[in-house]
Amino acid sequence: MSEKIKVLLSEDSVDKRIQEIGEQISKDYEGKQVHLVCVLKGGAFFMCELAKRITIPVSIDYMAVSSYGGATASSGVVRIIKDLDETLEGKDVIVVEDIVDSGNTLNYLLGLLKERKPASLKLCTLLDKPERRVVDVFVDYTGFAIPDEFVVGYGLDYDQKYRNLPFIGVIEII
Repeated sequence: MSEKIKVLLSEDSVDKRIQEIGEQISKDYEGKQVHLVCVLKGGAFFMCELAKRITIPVSIDYMAVSSYGGATASSGVVRIIKDLDETLEGKDVIVVEDIVDSGNTLNYLLGLLKERKPASLKLCTLLDKPERRVVDVFVDYTGFAIPDEFVVGYGLDYDQKYRNLPFIGVIEII
C-alpha cells in the first residue's frame, strides 16, 4: 500500500490564517500574558507558529494525552502521558490543539484543566471537523472547519509520517 496526498489547505492559506488568529488573541488579551498549553504531538507545529504571531507576552507548556477504549466507545476516557510542568492557577490559558473531531478527549481535558483554577481557559484549534462531534466542545479560536476526511501535514500524521508537510493534505491510501 502507498499513499497519495491532495492539498486541502495551502501553506500560504494556513500561514495567513495563523497570523489572523495570533492578531485576534493579541487583541483579546491586550495588557495580559497568555499561557499556551500544547496538546502533543500534533499541536506542536501549530503552537510554535501561533506563538510567533502573538504580540503580547506568551508562556508555553506541553501535555501529552492518549484516548483509549473500544473503537465504538465514546467515553472520553483519557490517559495523561505527559502532564504540565507549571501550575495553571491564575493564568489566562489557551489550549492549542491540531484538530478537534469527536470532542471526547478535549471535553475531558478541558474539565481537568478547569480544576487547576486558571483565570480563564479557552480552546484554539487549527482544524475543526464539526461533522464528527460527539461531545459538544466550544472552540474559541478556529483556523479552518474542514470536511470529515483524513488529513495530514502541519503536525498531523499518518503512522507518524507527513507531520512535516507545510500544508494540510487529504491522504488517500492506494
